[in-house]
Amino acid sequence: MNAAQPAGPRPGPHERAVPARARGTAGEKPGRPEDEVDRIVAAWQRERPDLHPMPLHIFSRVSRLARHLDLARRDAFAEHGVETWEFDVLSALRRAGEPYELTPGRLIAETLVSSGTMTNRIDRMVAHGLVVRSGDAADRRVVKVRLTAEGKARVDAAMSALLSSERDLLTTLTPTERVQLRDLLRTLLLPFDQV
Repeated sequence: MNAAQPAGPRPGPHERAVPARARGTAGEKPGRPEDEVDRIVAAWQRERPDLHPMPLHIFSRVSRLARHLDLARRDAFAEHGVETWEFDVLSALRRAGEPYELTPGRLIAETLVSSGTMTNRIDRMVAHGLVVRSGDAADRRVVKVRLTAEGKARVDAAMSALLSSERDLLTTLTPTERVQLRDLLRTLLLPFDQV
């Protein structure tokens, strides 16, 4: 080694030179390719070495992944003439099982929208022939929203396209890593689901 060269490992073919403190994040494998989040974190560590950036490593990637997922979903749904909000309602009805119907109140709980928003969505979906409103046989005051044959066909096709698209997003992970990621995300989200 000549005297002008700095000591220490050289960056791999897919890495940029990063200050030593940025490379040394706990748990990282040496030589792993960098992504945009690594570069953002390295810049913050250069400017604010007092900060511990692990949350930034995790949640910046979750946020970026969510954007890719949103685009993949939109494309999968558009293929089958379904808007994202329509898919939310149609899939709630489809998951309910035969006769594929729920009350508007139950749909509100499933999709986390306001009563006014749900009424508007149901009206539009009725106009598109995806759902129908009907009275409950036991209590005529109760309104049910039911999937039509067209609504069922569209949500089934959109769901198949969505899973295919989402599988593509997971191709860089091994089956074991997918299970590990599933379990870690469940652990992270459980406190929110139990509020």
